[in-house]
Amino acid sequence: MLESSRGVLYPSRLPSFHRLAPPPEVAHLVTWFWIPQWQLPPDESSRQDIVAYPALNLVVDPTQVTLAGATTRASHRELRGHGWAVGALLRPAAVAAFVDAPAGLVDTELVMDAPDLHVAIAAAMVPEFDHDHATTAAVSNLVAADQARRDHAVAKFSAWLLTRVGSPPAADLHANGLTEIFMGDDFAHSVAEAAERLAVSSRTLQRIAHRYVGLPPAAMIRRRRLQEAADRVRCDPTLDLAALANELGYADHAHLTRDFTLVLGMAPTTYRKSSR
Repeated sequence: MLESSRGVLYPSRLPSFHRLAPPPEVAHLVTWFWIPQWQLPPDESSRQDIVAYPALNLVVDPTQVTLAGATTRASHRELRGHGWAVGALLRPAAVAAFVDAPAGLVDTELVMDAPDLHVAIAAAMVPEFDHDHATTAAVSNLVAADQARRDHAVAKFSAWLLTRVGSPPAADLHANGLTEIFMGDDFAHSVAEAAERLAVSSRTLQRIAHRYVGLPPAAMIRRRRLQEAADRVRCDPTLDLAALANELGYADHAHLTRDFTLVLGMAPTTYRKSSR
């Protein structure tokens, strides 16, 4: 299981959130699977604020299957009652099987006609016993049962993706380099660096990013830098913001603050206080 919650602005508010590595057979199609689960009292809610990765997500929840495009701003969802979702952060090689022009999905989502996927994931995620009337023995096995359901859901999702996507052409597989270049720990800090690492011209990089993500490379770099900034600011209360700005490639502290405020809706110092 992947422990990172980067991109989640307030991880402590998450009732239950897991990122799971894809099985080897779909590692060229999925960066990871993510599964939130929640069961809240009737009078409580949990607000989830996200700065998403620059990629598309295929998401199954109890009511539907959606394809969510890349985003240009922070988003949030208010969780109430009980529920779950199983999402796949798609790699570029999988995108062409679902949408011709991902730019049209930026900051929005499309309901997918995938009843077989929905049935398979819903069956995997529904508890096999009643939480309200469970025996002591059943409760003691709850953690193991939940993990087994998540693993089963990932296996079903992976099998469906292999059938749906098939064997991607070489161009799609080459575009997978965008994942490491714009989303990895060692992400590119400039368009020129990204183009060099993908072994293409800057103009070709622009076309590839538009074709498989829907965002220009500069926007993808900006999103990843802000994710990193938020993660570092939240985890290190003594972090010097001017030094962080320089490390992430910003012109100065003020540039970081402007970007941070524009996308997250608050300054880094305000976020630092609110995340404690």
